[in-house]
Amino acid sequence: MSERSDDVSPDGRDESANERADRNWNEILQELRVTQTGTQLISGFLLAVAFQSRFEDLDSYQLGLYLTLVALAAAATFLGLVPVVLHRSRFRRHQKGDVVQIAHGYLIANTVVVSLLVAGVSSLIFDFTLSRVAGFVALGLGVGAGVALWAVTRPGPRASGPRSSASASA
Repeated sequence: MSERSDDVSPDGRDESANERADRNWNEILQELRVTQTGTQLISGFLLAVAFQSRFEDLDSYQLGLYLTLVALAAAATFLGLVPVVLHRSRFRRHQKGDVVQIAHGYLIANTVVVSLLVAGVSSLIFDFTLSRVAGFVALGLGVGAGVALWAVTRPGPRASGPRSSASASA
């Protein structure tokens, strides 16, 4: 058995840099699948709205919000595709570590855009069905929920070394 002490990551996994990059890439792909599904559903909803008879009832504010949401849906779709295109263009050059790092940034950006998209769609629906005030309240609550989720899920400080057997059993 080979000695791989240099390959032990701060979380105690005994994996090489390539194995770590592969694992991280697979986790990014799974996260992209989740966001892509939601984005596709919202995009389909937005595109279908334009063909409904009541679409003509939208006032100028609602129409502007609608078009902004369509643009956000397109941006989210493109942001979700960039990591895949990046991987496709670099995977034979053995640059997976770089691909993972860059894709992580795009995934964060995609998550922000999808959060804004969800808040905006809620706002449009409340605005159209109830009132402008209800739309603004829905937008504020949606953005607030997105910010709160980011604050709650922020990672703590990284571990400085492998976990000890005492902390691993806790």
